[in-house]
Amino acid sequence: YENIMTCLKSGIPVVCGTTAWLDRLPEVTALCEAQKGAFFYASNYSIGVNLFFAINRKLAEMMNRFPEYDVTLNEVHHVQKKDAPSGTAVTLAEDILAGIDRKTAWHLGTTTAPDELEVTAQRRAMVPGIHTVVWESDADIITLDHNAKNRSGFAMGAVLAAEFLADKRGTGRVYGMKDLLGF
Repeated sequence: YENIMTCLKSGIPVVCGTTAWLDRLPEVTALCEAQKGAFFYASNYSIGVNLFFAINRKLAEMMNRFPEYDVTLNEVHHVQKKDAPSGTAVTLAEDILAGIDRKTAWHLGTTTAPDELEVTAQRRAMVPGIHTVVWESDADIITLDHNAKNRSGFAMGAVLAAEFLADKRGTGRVYGMKDLLGF
């Protein structure tokens, strides 16, 4: 947060992907607007993950009509990952909640409350990131899965974000992957 604020005050465009400071996003947004800065935020910079986000949002909207399907979310990361669930899992969970009426909150860990979205987080050695959304009924199971093979996809997306932001000084705007990818 402090680094973001210092850069914006200095007129330096900022690309950020960390999540621990997000409760202060309104302050960052206000400073960005006041300073006519440029700020790019994403919980995940992988192009594949952002396509996965879009598919997840659309499927959640579609599944709102089918209450016989319950939904769960699981994420797996390397043991050095400090946050659980990951920002990517939180984004997926919030998009599911926005798309279906029968879930009102996500819950980290096992839950049997019908209005809670169960989110599980596992940590294993050498796993860049696996995110799985499962829609299950008595009749069948629909599984959406994204598996990062390595970290190069995250780096590529961050570089694309920085290139995108390079000519956005003076806009006073906060941008995200939807702006970069056009959806």
